[in-house]
Amino acid sequence: MSTGRDGWRLAVGTLTTIPVRPPSVVDRAVAGRAMLLAPLAALPLALIPLLAHTAIRWLGMPPLLAAALTVAALALANRGLHVDGLADTADGLAASYDRDRALEVMRRGDVGPAGVATVVLVLLIQVVALADLLQLPSWDRPLLAALAVAASRHTLAWVCGRAFPAARPEGLGAAVAGSVPSGAAAAAGLALAAVGAVAISVLAPTDTPWSSVGWYAAPVTIAVAVVAALAVALRARSRLGGVTGDVLGAGVEISLAAALTVAVCLG
Repeated sequence: MSTGRDGWRLAVGTLTTIPVRPPSVVDRAVAGRAMLLAPLAALPLALIPLLAHTAIRWLGMPPLLAAALTVAALALANRGLHVDGLADTADGLAASYDRDRALEVMRRGDVGPAGVATVVLVLLIQVVALADLLQLPSWDRPLLAALAVAASRHTLAWVCGRAFPAARPEGLGAAVAGSVPSGAAAAAGLALAAVGAVAISVLAPTDTPWSSVGWYAAPVTIAVAVVAALAVALRARSRLGGVTGDVLGAGVEISLAAALTVAVCLG
């Protein structure tokens, strides 16, 4: 019971700005549980695209503006940690092929040209994709956007699998790296896909006006998000020897961009 409670507190406290009591203990079991609970802990963030869609429909907000505000809200809702991790990871991987040098660049935290360019590109993709998903009056595409947000957080369970050790002995990466069994990550992914498929089928069936997204879009979106995050983790393992907290954040942002992009194509 305490492991579940502490895992929930760690997930909410790390992935959102919602105030919660700190976990009483943070060990590998608690860290693994937190990563598995990430999509549920980030549920308030997944609701942001739905609120943006409501603003477009009822307030007449331009879709591009609503999409930009959504991306900004998602970044602020986790204190900008994922965006910061994306910038630091890009700078580290671009700085040097020397592992220690790359990790030192990432540890410093100042943003260089590679980090700026990567953040701008990834956030631009997110905004453009969201603007497309939110512009029509039906709810199927906004639901898919919400699922993409949840899926990007679900990828943390895969990147924290036992195939990816910590790149250094301290920091968030060291606490969570290798803490999630692959079977547990797969089960969590199947559960998320099932919930997404049911939500799309029930709330936005394809026989209603403007609806064009089938239930299959849910598992495809989640699969693309996982593949994108694993690609980031594999690159980090090759160059850095493992993952760090920055790599986890980079995986979240890149997987969100990938998931939103495929959602546009499916819609």
